Amino acid sequence: MQNQQNFKYEFVALMASLMSIVALSIDALLPALPKIGTSLGVFDANKHQLLITMIFLGLGFGQLIFGPLSDSFGRKPIVYFGFILFIIASIICVTTTSFEMMIIGRVLQGVGLSSPRSLSISMIRDEFNGDHMAKILSIVVMFFILVPVIAPTLGQFLLNFFNWESIFYVNLIFGVIIMIWFWIRQPETLCQEKRIKFTSHLFIDGIKEFFKHKEAVAYTLVSGFITGSFMVYLSTSQQIFQVQYNLADLFPYIFASLAISVGLATYLNSKFVVKFGMFRMAYVSIIAYAFISILYVVLFWSGINPNITVLLSFFALQFFAVGFLFGNLRALAMQPLGHIAGTGAAINGFISTVMAVPIANYIGGFVSDSVLPLFMGFSLFGILSLVVFIALKSKLQA
Repeated sequence: MQNQQNFKYEFVALMASLMSIVALSIDALLPALPKIGTSLGVFDANKHQLLITMIFLGLGFGQLIFGPLSDSFGRKPIVYFGFILFIIASIICVTTTSFEMMIIGRVLQGVGLSSPRSLSISMIRDEFNGDHMAKILSIVVMFFILVPVIAPTLGQFLLNFFNWESIFYVNLIFGVIIMIWFWIRQPETLCQEKRIKFTSHLFIDGIKEFFKHKEAVAYTLVSGFITGSFMVYLSTSQQIFQVQYNLADLFPYIFASLAISVGLATYLNSKFVVKFGMFRMAYVSIIAYAFISILYVVLFWSGINPNITVLLSFFALQFFAVGFLFGNLRALAMQPLGHIAGTGAAINGFISTVMAVPIANYIGGFVSDSVLPLFMGFSLFGILSLVVFIALKSKLQA
């Protein structure tokens, strides 16, 4: 297992790049949602959100397949298999003339991308543990956040000079470059003697082992709450800024600036988490997350959208808190699961994502002419997350 003295910067950059294929596939498409809908004969902006939320559904279910398999066959072969599926799904997306088939293609894209996304976390757990694992995850997330900073701008650029299909082609090219880098430079992190023998009940055994660790289950539920409420923002951001605020030209820059808020928080977390501990950092961040969203609901209960500067200030504060949560929640959940890192990361990702998709679809349906439902969702799930943390804190002190 690595330690701080033999920390490998290329490993961190490569893990961030594997995750970034997912981010690019989601965020670069945001400016193109209306054009894709129009091209496929769907004009309801709420239905366009499905092009974002359905890829998360595939991400959730795909992990259940690839995670346990990686515990038996190693991480690298399963990453390659997932990427091949992503290529097939992308071809479906750019060749279809049916909105329903496009949704199927997006789900399959998510299934394929679930392999590099979840197994990058498994590989980090193979190499690190404890607060240092949280530090590494924070650094990975920080680099991962750079993609949402540039992805909508890239998507808008491709729309202006080419067409919406070009976004899928650029995603493929980026993915191929990362896969070649991964193939040449990254050694297998799960050595032969630590692999679990493949059996017909491998998945069932992994689930039983996961649910033995109550803390892992609790942190996974919190991840679902936070991911779900954040996914509402991802799926409705285009609608909020382009339709409600009439800022279509500025949308990529607004999206990027808010992503920087998350990135700054993850950077600060990587600096302080070893000193203060991942539980304490996450606990304080949950309190801030709940407080900020409740404050917005109280101040703008009428449903009338505030000035764009006020809204962006609330979003920036909200996502600053989120930046401290992403890495720490995953690290806290994965800490007791080192012996089943592939399965553990898969179940953690599956539960949190499958929780998040219906949350996003339900709340997103109310975000038509006001941002208030979005912050009401933030408030509800912030409070639920805080309740879980208070219960865990009481248990730790007992």
